[in-house]
Amino acid sequence: MQSILSSMRALAFRQPTGDAIRRLHLTAISEAARKGTREKARKKKVKVEVKKVGFIPHNQRDKKVNVKRADKHVDDSWKQVSKDDVYVGRYYRWPVYSVAEAIQCHRETHHPSMYNVPNAPLNVEIELNMQGEKATRFVDNFQRMAMIPHKFEHGEERKIIVFTKGNDEILEAREAGASLVGGVELIKDITGGELLLSDYQFIIAHPNILPELVALRGLMKRKFPNPKSETLGANLAEMIVKFSSGISYSATKDEYQQNFGLISASVGPLDMDAQKLEENLKHLLQDINTMRPKREGKFITRVLLKSPPSSEQLKIDPFVYVPEMWDKSSAKVKREEVKKQEDPAEPQEAVAAN
Repeated sequence: MQSILSSMRALAFRQPTGDAIRRLHLTAISEAARKGTREKARKKKVKVEVKKVGFIPHNQRDKKVNVKRADKHVDDSWKQVSKDDVYVGRYYRWPVYSVAEAIQCHRETHHPSMYNVPNAPLNVEIELNMQGEKATRFVDNFQRMAMIPHKFEHGEERKIIVFTKGNDEILEAREAGASLVGGVELIKDITGGELLLSDYQFIIAHPNILPELVALRGLMKRKFPNPKSETLGANLAEMIVKFSSGISYSATKDEYQQNFGLISASVGPLDMDAQKLEENLKHLLQDINTMRPKREGKFITRVLLKSPPSSEQLKIDPFVYVPEMWDKSSAKVKREEVKKQEDPAEPQEAVAAN
């Protein structure tokens, strides 16, 4: 058999044309081609195993495409001020209104001859620089309740449950407008399942019942009263008024730009007196300013007043009500004042020693 094959190969090489080669397919070149085809076929049959990878946070993934995103902190101080009444806004500096002027502008657009919504809410958007004390640290998202001097219909259901002992404290809480007030008996009803804490949006407590209230820590979780969230204190009436009629707001960092935070809240309806609206806005800005980090530079960067359904947004100057920059000396004075209030006997002892 081998001799026959060798004679056939020799015959194929003696042919002057390539017809015999194409017809027999027995040359070394043809065998090499077929070998490569077989190897490709074997590789296709091999099963490729895909390794399962657990969840990886978005900021730790390998991003092949670097998307360039614009800085959300708007600084138009380098732009020129327009000298005309009509101009393209993106080429000029934004005009800064007083709060009274901005309210009047929104009232004109919500007049019955235009939008016809005279009692539309006056919303405020507050942009924050969430940069912390260090360049790699940022202020955490926070949620607070700002106490305001003038109440308005916020459109939220706010049921408040108060835990306290003593007839005077219970009477004080009921007169302030609490939904439910009780002591040890109320705690027993909750542990027995006769009352649900989920029916109440806010939980307030007096320090005199704190030892008994520890039994409900597992049920309350993050809603457990504490001085930091201002839900634990001796002045029950003030806390109840604050949580029932205050402005609830939350500061949220941008997903891609960690040093940019935004707060959206309402300070009242447009048909409220302009001075009352301004005072509500002032108290809101002052409450936000208490969360500023101890670093140089601005914390509140820009404030815009809006009123739906209008898309118009008017810029105001927030530094009329709060300091623009962090003052290290004033912060030191405030800390000393707090220490004196906490320990009033200390200066008297110093005077006696002198």
